[in-house]
Amino acid sequence: MGTRPIGMFDSGVGGLSVLIEVKKIIPKENFVFLADQANIPYGDKTKSQLKKLSQNITRFLLKHNIKLLVIACNTASCYTIDYLREKFSIPIVGVVPAIKPATKLAKNGRIAVLSTPATSQSAYLKKLIENVAPRAQVLRLGCVGLEEAVEQLKKAEIARLLKIYLKKVNDFGADAVVLGCTHYPFLKKDIAEIVGKNVNILDSGKAIAERVSDILEKNRMRSPQKLSDLFFTTGNPGQFSKIASTLLKYKIDSQKALL
Repeated sequence: MGTRPIGMFDSGVGGLSVLIEVKKIIPKENFVFLADQANIPYGDKTKSQLKKLSQNITRFLLKHNIKLLVIACNTASCYTIDYLREKFSIPIVGVVPAIKPATKLAKNGRIAVLSTPATSQSAYLKKLIENVAPRAQVLRLGCVGLEEAVEQLKKAEIARLLKIYLKKVNDFGADAVVLGCTHYPFLKKDIAEIVGKNVNILDSGKAIAERVSDILEKNRMRSPQKLSDLFFTTGNPGQFSKIASTLLKYKIDSQKALL
């Protein structure tokens, strides 16, 4: 496998929060990241639409000779991971909301899951809650508009929406908040200021990174050296490069992806 890259995709910049965590654990790996901004938000797509988009993206990334695929999007993971695993032979890692660890931290048994509307309504999330948190009271909160606000770093809109959604979290009395959209880890500090220091805020980034690392180690696919990363968007490369550089805290230049 040598220096073959890891493929990663999301509807937009949210998946960069996963990339940050993966790079912390396996810094020598090379990545090809695709943001499907022409089709954001994924939260309002049907299952069949998401399957088609995810399949086309996977084929695009395979042209770059990837050795493993990370679906860095909760919504796409919920609706397409089984489908993609049936279609393609490479290892595929998806995003699983951190509900299981939240059960250990929610002292009052109340957990709030912030996600896109599609993820909040998915059978996948419902089943996950039933399996790993059967005794907990779980608020599934589909945050309309928040993914898009993060995508464009609209600070005033982010603040307005967080005030609305986190009031529901506080009214519910949750003492553990699960970030069920990869865009939301970029808002951790803002969320913490509203829900208070006694509320635990969890995301899946570190767990995904550890899972990717384990697969590479088990299959002897680790990269011996760091080369370079590639960034693509189906939207505007200039706009994506600007916002991604801000979030990653280093300059990137993205290319236009034609799927």
